[in-house]
Amino acid sequence: MQQHLVALAMRLQLAESALDSDPAATKALLEEIGRDVQDALDEAARLAQRIYVPLLELAFAAALRSASVSAGVPASVEVVSASSTCPPEILHTVYTCWLEALAQPGDIRPEITVQNDASALLFEVFRGGSPSAAGLDALRDRVEALGGVLTVRGEPGGGARVSGSLPLSR
Repeated sequence: MQQHLVALAMRLQLAESALDSDPAATKALLEEIGRDVQDALDEAARLAQRIYVPLLELAFAAALRSASVSAGVPASVEVVSASSTCPPEILHTVYTCWLEALAQPGDIRPEITVQNDASALLFEVFRGGSPSAAGLDALRDRVEALGGVLTVRGEPGGGARVSGSLPLSR
């Protein structure tokens, strides 16, 4: 993102220097810069959403559905139960797993199911395609850092099912 903004600043300097000598070219360049600024704003909003999702505290199912809409991926979201007292870092971890699944290419509709049992938040994410090893390692590290367990298994016909269990108290 920083490189994108540096490039925009340089293009603005070009527009300023060409303003008197070629107004038509400057106008076209400013229109391009306007589109690039909007792209940068959209990218910043996506980044902010990944860092902190205010919806998580209000309505977890709505946040998961909103993520799939934002990604432009039709998906199935089922939240059987997610305790209102569930720690935000637990919800955020499940949400991050969902974002990773939505980012994977594949023809199969992604699915997520979330439910509480007596002592843990259980989740299962399915997505067609092959998840990246680096992405899975990062998710596993995040889940394990919270005292949870993450398992991945391939599915017949393609895709992978990621299952996790995160303790509600430590």
